Amino acid sequence: MISDLPLWVSIPGSLLLVCAGLMALIGAMGLRRLNRFYSRLHSVTLGNTISMGSVVLTSVLLTSFLAHRLIVHEILILVFIILASPITAILLMQAGIHRDARRPTQRPNNNTQ
Repeated sequence: MISDLPLWVSIPGSLLLVCAGLMALIGAMGLRRLNRFYSRLHSVTLGNTISMGSVVLTSVLLTSFLAHRLIVHEILILVFIILASPITAILLMQAGIHRDARRPTQRPNNNTQ
C-alpha cells in the first residue's frame, strides 16, 4: 500500500522528513556547541518546532492521500506544539534568570603582578 504512493506524494513527504531530521540535527548541534543556557534553549526550541511541524505536515499529506479525503485534525497536534514550545522556553528562561540572580557575582581578580 505504501509502495504504491505516487511521486507527487512521495517526494514532498520525503523532503519534509529530511527537513525534519536536519532541523533536529541542527538543534542538537546547537545544544552541544553553544555555551550559554539561553543560546542552547533557543536552538533546541526552534529545532523542535520546525521538526515537529515537518513531521505533522508529512503525516497530513500521507494520510489524506491514503484516506482519499483531506484530514486536518492532525494539525491540532502542531498547534499544541507551537503553543507549548515557546511557553516552555519562556518558563525555562525565567527559571534561568532567577537562578542567575541568586548566584553571587564573581569579580575578576585585579591583582596583576
